[in-house]
Amino acid sequence: MFISQKLLLFLIFLFFSTYSFSQEKSESIRVIGDSLVGRVVDGESIREVIGKVLLTQGNVVVTCDKAIQYLLKNEAELIGNVVVNQDSLTLTTPTGFYFGDVKMTKSVSGIILDDKKVILSADSGEYFFDSNIAVFQSNVSLIDSVTTLNSDELIYFKNEDKAIAVDNVIIKSENSIINADSLEHLRKSKTSFAFGNVKISSLENNTIVYGDHLEDYGEQKFTIIDKNPLLVQIDTSYQTGEDTLTKTRIDTLVIKCLKMEAIRGASNLFRAIDSVKIVRGEFASLNDLTVYFRSDDKIITEKSGETTQPPVLWYENSQLTGDSITIYLEENNIKNLDVINNSFMLSQHKVFQQRYDQTSSNNVKINFNNDKIQNAVFDGNVRSIYYLYEDEKPNGLTKSASNSATLVFEENEVSEVRLYGSPSSEYHPENKVIGIERTFTLPKFVFNENRPLKEELISTIK
Repeated sequence: MFISQKLLLFLIFLFFSTYSFSQEKSESIRVIGDSLVGRVVDGESIREVIGKVLLTQGNVVVTCDKAIQYLLKNEAELIGNVVVNQDSLTLTTPTGFYFGDVKMTKSVSGIILDDKKVILSADSGEYFFDSNIAVFQSNVSLIDSVTTLNSDELIYFKNEDKAIAVDNVIIKSENSIINADSLEHLRKSKTSFAFGNVKISSLENNTIVYGDHLEDYGEQKFTIIDKNPLLVQIDTSYQTGEDTLTKTRIDTLVIKCLKMEAIRGASNLFRAIDSVKIVRGEFASLNDLTVYFRSDDKIITEKSGETTQPPVLWYENSQLTGDSITIYLEENNIKNLDVINNSFMLSQHKVFQQRYDQTSSNNVKINFNNDKIQNAVFDGNVRSIYYLYEDEKPNGLTKSASNSATLVFEENEVSEVRLYGSPSSEYHPENKVIGIERTFTLPKFVFNENRPLKEELISTIK
């Protein structure tokens, strides 16, 4: 409502500024037709012109079936098949009014504007011929060669190829739909600025992005959302179960951060910047920066500076940190994952939750199969702590060191540890471990308990 009042104030300002300017320069409108009847009403001379009516004022030409001309006011009421022309612009309406002193036409019975660039229609509207500005209200629609814009109210600046739309704004293009409280659209450069309750729906990949401020630069193929951005993508994939029947799995990707950027075209990348939270199925992440290279099916998360926290990635009961984490996808599933510098992986036992398998190294490469960890290859200064079990009962732990190591997983739990390059290990029996498990940690051990949850992220959607 506040924005609508602003639009009304703009209309009042435009009317009076045009009126003040036109008082000195306005010329009387001329109206002719098949027949004319003159009379005086309340002291004012009125002429009724009927049949093939032609109204002119400068380069403005109006035709209609009937006109009632008010000579003193320099105005006319237009009735039946009204067509208004000015150069390449045409306005059509069943009935309307023409105000000669401000060189403006108005209709409350449905109006259509066509200037060979856009077609603009609404239940009511005004057009100012000197400034070439249209102000339309109620069921507004603006159509050009690539987009359709709908709103409750709209100002169209013909000379600038610009539209400002207010309330229930929807702009549709070939691949997306944008909803917002208000929007400024520059047609020539294909640039849009959206404000308040922004929602972008992609028609290509089931993605919806929410926010409160959007800038979209069509020619540069660049979009930015820098107020409360939230991305939700629903991915449907198919699996073959043991019974050989095809099963459907629906994964929802949710990303929340302080700023989102998207670049379309050859690079085709997406950036989530600052305080990034990601959830997809059993995966979650906290990081400073996420870059998704769509064309390469590659995601990179990394720390933004030397003093900032490294990215954290969770998968089921495992947690992974490192300066930079690169995720490689195949058909929207994780194929493998690389951690560069200061890698650390821990897994919490599902039953004995005070026990954490841990491995630190310079780098690690993790391979997946059907979204389950298959193995992890650690490289450089490898240190590890692994708990042992016999018949599912705790049986102490081993601490080891080596130049490299390979961990084999079964059902996302370590089943085998292979050490390479000057390996060493020591065994700690169960009676030396029980009750003091948290004293057996590597130097990089940090158990992050702030794992993002999908329900918390999507609860902010309005």
